[in-house]
Amino acid sequence: MKIVPGDFDHPQVIELLRLHLAGMHANSPPGSVYALDLSGLRRPDISFYTAWDGEALLGCGALRELSPAQGEIKSMRTFPQHLRRGVAAALLRHMLAEAGARSYRRVSLETGSGDAFEPALALYRRFGFVSGEAFGDYTASAFNQFLHLDLPPS
Repeated sequence: MKIVPGDFDHPQVIELLRLHLAGMHANSPPGSVYALDLSGLRRPDISFYTAWDGEALLGCGALRELSPAQGEIKSMRTFPQHLRRGVAAALLRHMLAEAGARSYRRVSLETGSGDAFEPALALYRRFGFVSGEAFGDYTASAFNQFLHLDLPPS
């Protein structure tokens, strides 16, 4: 598996992000989805990564800089046919290494609630993320939750 900066014009990337948004809207009511589309991910404070096996896109994820000391994991998604093969773990490991290289002290994320989100929550908890307060521009609701990971000093 190779992880590289993502190309927003690649057809497989476009399709995976379309699936990501559709999945988020299918599992959360209108007004409670904070997932980013292509235009939202193209911001200068976001680094977007893709995982590949040869010519096949496996998954994607993004790291957003909230401040010089804090980053946010955004838009983690694996193509359904590649689930449970370590794709999300490899992307998360890559983004946490990047967060450490940037000297972030904390990495946070917002995700949905309910059964559909349990596999992602289990992954984040395995990496040491813990539940916590809302951050940034997010508003807490019954449909989302917040996780945080304090990073060791670099």
